[in-house]
Amino acid sequence: MFTLTLAFFGIALLYSTVGFGGGSSYIALLALSSVPYAFMPKISLLCNLLVVTGGCYLAFRKKLYSARLLVPFVLTSIPMAYVGGLFPLKERLFIGLLTVSLVLSGLRILFLKERELATVRVPSVATSLAVGGALGLFSGMVGIGGGIFLSPVLINMGWARSKNAAAVASAFIFLNSLAGLAGQFTKDPVLPDFQLCLPLFFAVLLGGQIGSRIGTHSRVSYLWIQRGTGALTLLVGGKLLLQVLSS
Repeated sequence: MFTLTLAFFGIALLYSTVGFGGGSSYIALLALSSVPYAFMPKISLLCNLLVVTGGCYLAFRKKLYSARLLVPFVLTSIPMAYVGGLFPLKERLFIGLLTVSLVLSGLRILFLKERELATVRVPSVATSLAVGGALGLFSGMVGIGGGIFLSPVLINMGWARSKNAAAVASAFIFLNSLAGLAGQFTKDPVLPDFQLCLPLFFAVLLGGQIGSRIGTHSRVSYLWIQRGTGALTLLVGGKLLLQVLSS
């Protein structure tokens, strides 16, 4: 538990600097630690909420949000995250989806270039609704917030600058985590052991508060932070992949 708590703190610290909650990596570590499968998405989503709350508040204070960019994405992602949380996935399929998402997102973030565009192109409402719905559904099924997928899309498509993408991703994660958690508890109302989880919750809360303050600092470059986040995601995904292949 001590090692797991330290790992959760490190993940929350690093991921929150770029607006992520770290949900995918929490689940992977829980799977590697043999935590009961039914509790993994719930613990992960609760950790997401604790991590990104501070980032959302700081981004709002620094006026990094763009409601015009965020709202169309969450209009479809919120209900679809709830629907995804209701899906009765078998453990093998769940772990398989999580492993693929970790490896692909780790590679994508690792090689994501920092782009501080002079101008940004806001996507059409139809495009935002479609992307938000797809990410929301997958996020609810796996038990993550989805920001780890949304942020690279925003930057690569020229829809947002790095810090604005991180702010939008934080809000996206917060709202989808709430919706996904509602779906998970509707499907299975059993609570995880909160006495066992309290050290994890405290660790991610502390790490998220520190990381979000680092991330919103104007002099911090996202390039190396993104590379570190991508490398960590890929490492955790690789370990989980090895476990899946050896089982």
